[in-house]
Amino acid sequence: MESRMRDKESLVRRMAWPESASRAVGTPIQPSVVYASPDPDTLDAQYEGRVQGYTYAREGHPNADVLAFKIDSLERADGGIVLGSGMAAVAAVLMGLTRAGDHVLGGDQLYGRSLRLMREDLPRLGVATSLADPTDAARFIAAIRPETRLILLEVVSNPTLRVADMAAIMAEARARGVLVVVDNTFTTPRGYQPFAHGADIVLHSVTKILAGHSDATLGYVAAADPAHRKAIYDFAVTVGFTPSPFDCWLAERGLYSFELRYDRAEENARALADHIAGLPGVRRVLYPTRPDHPDHNRAVALLGTRGGHMVSFEIGGGRAAANRLTQAAPNIAFAPTLGDIGTTLSHPASSSHRALGAEGRAALGISEGFFRVSVGVEDINLLTHEFETAIRAATA
Repeated sequence: MESRMRDKESLVRRMAWPESASRAVGTPIQPSVVYASPDPDTLDAQYEGRVQGYTYAREGHPNADVLAFKIDSLERADGGIVLGSGMAAVAAVLMGLTRAGDHVLGGDQLYGRSLRLMREDLPRLGVATSLADPTDAARFIAAIRPETRLILLEVVSNPTLRVADMAAIMAEARARGVLVVVDNTFTTPRGYQPFAHGADIVLHSVTKILAGHSDATLGYVAAADPAHRKAIYDFAVTVGFTPSPFDCWLAERGLYSFELRYDRAEENARALADHIAGLPGVRRVLYPTRPDHPDHNRAVALLGTRGGHMVSFEIGGGRAAANRLTQAAPNIAFAPTLGDIGTTLSHPASSSHRALGAEGRAALGISEGFFRVSVGVEDINLLTHEFETAIRAATA
């Protein structure tokens, strides 16, 4: 009877992980929501930072910490935080570090949802916002106010691939005590390391090329100042920007091949940009290190030869031509994303920047014939053939 009772009890009792003289090569997935401590004193010690330990997954879990450590090593950062999405990272920074009466200045070609957060959400909470062109340092600096708390920048803008004057803006921000936040998603630490150039905070949509396989939704943020890190972390935990352990595990697996994928995609992007530029019917091609890029000199100064894996181009013919192009490229995923291992094609007017309206898009140079390409690791000859076929079909 006693033996049978022990057997029944064991069904609902958690067991310790089996001991082993060997170790797993792959990182284990830890989906536990809660963690048991031996006593209240130990729990106090954990919350007070005197011992390391996990309490509740919303406050942190092992898979998130393993991934954060990996990205920290790429960004030369310490104490990075992994969150549920790239926009969770943006929101945690802006909400965690500002209060009513502050002002936030952003680049005028930020990611579409970052623009919405700036234009609609922060102002209703009493935080003033404005946008300026970061490729024109004088104009951008003129938009800084006495109450400006922080500046949000992308080194290379989405989707027009303009290059911000990071050196001049950072120098002025440092002189005025304004925090500089850099969204490094496009450039990645392979192309640009913001902390080495004076940034205060760096964030990523890990969903994109860091994870690299369109199967994990995550964000990352790191701060140079521990006090800023704590403010960001506290806000993220309070509102529940919790990352999935499974997504963290997938992203860590993708990160192992990040440098190989990035280098191959960048090589392909450079060749694809040159090829598309020579096709009839193409009005313009944007790639940061091409000599005809409007910010070419600045791009070379900031990025060297690292032009990145993104290419944008424009054709005439309006929406009808845009439809013909995507329909003539069935093997290239037409999807509002970037950084997949395979090439994807997006149309900002109908996706990321649709909320701006035609007039707002026109001001940024985004027409109905404007496309953004996230170049993958396919054979370059295959890519040039597919894009040439699609562009010819669209512009015939």
